[in-house]
Amino acid sequence: MDKITFENVVPSALKGRTSASGIWGGRHSFVRGRTYLVEAASGTGKSSLCAYVYGYRNDYSGRITFDGTDIAKLGKSAWRRLRLTSLSLMFQELRLFGELTAIENVRLKNNLTHHKNDNDIHTLFDRLGIADKEDTPVSLMSYGQQQRVAFIRALCQPFDFLFMDEPVSHLDDSNATMLADILAEELDARGACAVVTSVGRKMKFDFDESITL
Repeated sequence: MDKITFENVVPSALKGRTSASGIWGGRHSFVRGRTYLVEAASGTGKSSLCAYVYGYRNDYSGRITFDGTDIAKLGKSAWRRLRLTSLSLMFQELRLFGELTAIENVRLKNNLTHHKNDNDIHTLFDRLGIADKEDTPVSLMSYGQQQRVAFIRALCQPFDFLFMDEPVSHLDDSNATMLADILAEELDARGACAVVTSVGRKMKFDFDESITL
């Protein structure tokens, strides 16, 4: 997939309140190979944007297309394929399984895709400073540690577009910088697009475009 386009899209909850938006109510495309920072105030729809693209919410007017195809016309099998091969999402609320260990959470995804080998995964844990937490239940980890686990999980699949909803909100500068470095390497290797949202703390990254939602 090469392009995701929003055409006059307005979340139902924001109807009548989108005149200053860089996305809602107008036309905007996310293009494979480029990087985007979406800056937003709380309540302006950044998590909705991610939810619409990933296909688990459709409470909007307007049209969203993947390479010209209206996503409202996609069936379950098409969404399943897209989520395995083209789209990856790091949720703001992370959606990890607290009773499972950090490594088990990552392997749940990787066992479906077989995208990373064990050495790759262990290296990512090490670079992000949580190698000693691999066998720790996620419920016993700090939120910042959990964010790094969710980031690793998001990388354990092929993707053309990676959406990351506030990925560094609970990270210190050192770990946020390492996460950005790994992201840059992954995007370069895949020729992929990243769309990163923020309501305050920004990832230190050389984005191609910044958008105010």
